[in-house]
Amino acid sequence: MTLLLLHGTGGDENDLLELGHELSPYAALLSPRGRVLENGAPRFFRRLAEGIFDTEDLIFRTHELAGFLGAASRAYGFDASRLVAVGYSNGANIAASLLLLHPKSLADAVLFRPMMPFMPEKLPDLSGKRVLIASGLRDQIVPQEQPKQLLDLFRRNHADAIIHWQESTHALAEPEVLFANDWISKLKFQR
Repeated sequence: MTLLLLHGTGGDENDLLELGHELSPYAALLSPRGRVLENGAPRFFRRLAEGIFDTEDLIFRTHELAGFLGAASRAYGFDASRLVAVGYSNGANIAASLLLLHPKSLADAVLFRPMMPFMPEKLPDLSGKRVLIASGLRDQIVPQEQPKQLLDLFRRNHADAIIHWQESTHALAEPEVLFANDWISKLKFQR
């Protein structure tokens, strides 16, 4: 299994390495840096304001990331059918967008603090995909209806999706990392 680590705004390719090791100590890690800068802070796509995405750029960057994943799979020799996204905030949003636009690019996904990225024109068949959404009950950035909408969208499109609520803010808490570790340990190719 390979974990695709997708950092949040202002992070870089090193931010989630420790988390990746905690979630699956023996997994290979692929951790790109977002190519968009917002006041010097790396992101995976532009936004117009806090919580308002530049949908056109998000879709473009999602296609770009899917192309990168195909090239990385060939270059590094990992099995793309065993690629699990682990995204935080901005990284979780582009991982959700990957599932909606390029569902074959990911096996499963752990989305920490995601929002609903957009409603795709063509709804994908997400049968066989497992998705964990981890959200904070006191998150000051992501309104609670956002991850609920995303969960509903994934389920309507046949993903095995669950939401785990944590009594926390936008920051990650250790109990949800342990929950995600247990969830990942039960993925089909871990058995």
